[in-house]
Amino acid sequence: MTVQPSVRNLSIDGDRLWDSLMEMAKIGKTAKDGVCRLALTDLDRESRDLFIKWCEAEGCSIRVDQMGNIFARREGKNPDLPPVVIGSHLDSQPTGGKYDGVYGVLSGLEVIRTLNEAKYETEAPIEVVSWTNEEGSRFAPAMVSSGVFAKVFDLEYGHGRADVDGKTMGEELKRIGYLGPDEPTIDAHPMGAYFEAHIEQGPILEDEGKDIGIVTDAQGQRWYEIKFTGVEAHAGPTPMKTRKDALLGAARVVDLVNKIGLDRSPLACATVGMMQIHPNSRNVIPGEVSFTVDFRHPDDAVLSDMDKALREGVEKIAKDIGLESELDNIFYYAPIPFDASCVDAVRKGAELGGFSAREIVSGAGHDACYLAQVCPTAMIFIPCVDGISHNEIEEVHKHWSDAGGQVLLTAVLAKADETVMAKSD
Repeated sequence: MTVQPSVRNLSIDGDRLWDSLMEMAKIGKTAKDGVCRLALTDLDRESRDLFIKWCEAEGCSIRVDQMGNIFARREGKNPDLPPVVIGSHLDSQPTGGKYDGVYGVLSGLEVIRTLNEAKYETEAPIEVVSWTNEEGSRFAPAMVSSGVFAKVFDLEYGHGRADVDGKTMGEELKRIGYLGPDEPTIDAHPMGAYFEAHIEQGPILEDEGKDIGIVTDAQGQRWYEIKFTGVEAHAGPTPMKTRKDALLGAARVVDLVNKIGLDRSPLACATVGMMQIHPNSRNVIPGEVSFTVDFRHPDDAVLSDMDKALREGVEKIAKDIGLESELDNIFYYAPIPFDASCVDAVRKGAELGGFSAREIVSGAGHDACYLAQVCPTAMIFIPCVDGISHNEIEEVHKHWSDAGGQVLLTAVLAKADETVMAKSD
């Protein structure tokens, strides 16, 4: 009779996890040692293929749903129990780093490799998921596929998201061979719990010398797309007082957005990140400008106040210059509290491993924010050097990666064997 090893005696292979991270980072590697692996490009397909190859080598079954989300399943003793799921994403920003998203996917794979190596049987199945288009850098909004899974968006909306060239997610999923057959919702694929390990993308953990962030909540977010339409005119003969300059309006909104954030700091964040100018000629007054606004705050009432200030400001700026304006709030979710029992599993995992830890609120959006609306969810943060992310120089120290993987293993087993542990208590 085979005796199961104690959870206390199970350790991930940190070298193996690190090697996998470095191997995946070769796909889409940039000149500055970062990653450009935009969602549903050929490079994204290559990363998906490698992930599936590694999962199949561990005996996992693979399913792909209609949003291209990939689920790799390791069976448990009781296949009727909903799986404990670990996940994140493989797509990147245009000038992204080697760890954002991919760390959560490959640390999940390392959990499965560790359990296989130890011949450890969990009560509930364990799955690792790679969500499609978490970043939102090619197709807005972000986290659209986990949003479809959580029934925030419908499938038609997800498939209809288009990039700047007019290519839709549905078309690109089909083109790269990842338009799967399965229904992409929690109804078709219940989960017992969901865990996501991620780099912090901020400086707090490193500044305080902590190995692990126990994520209790995530900030609420609002994304906007704004367009000002004025009148294109010659830059020379057109008097300043008669101009209807769309870029002038956009510039004033950039300043407004910054002020909205500063007035509600230190917790508020307010950013204009993208701008398209038409006709974009040096001697033509811009007739049309489209740009984005990103608001974040952990208090939904403050987030609503920021929304009000933006709408009123855009209306006034447009009126003062004589512009037409369009404002579309394309993406919103309220601040997210994570599940207390899952958060406690992370906390106990850090304690068991002897890692320094602190509670923390996520300033960034993650797939876990949508999953938290439909199943018990928690996140694990590890530090990143100087708090830098969404940048090719994004970096983590290997011992941080090791710590996060070990805490993830312990937390996942606490939920996957919950009924067994309850009986033993």
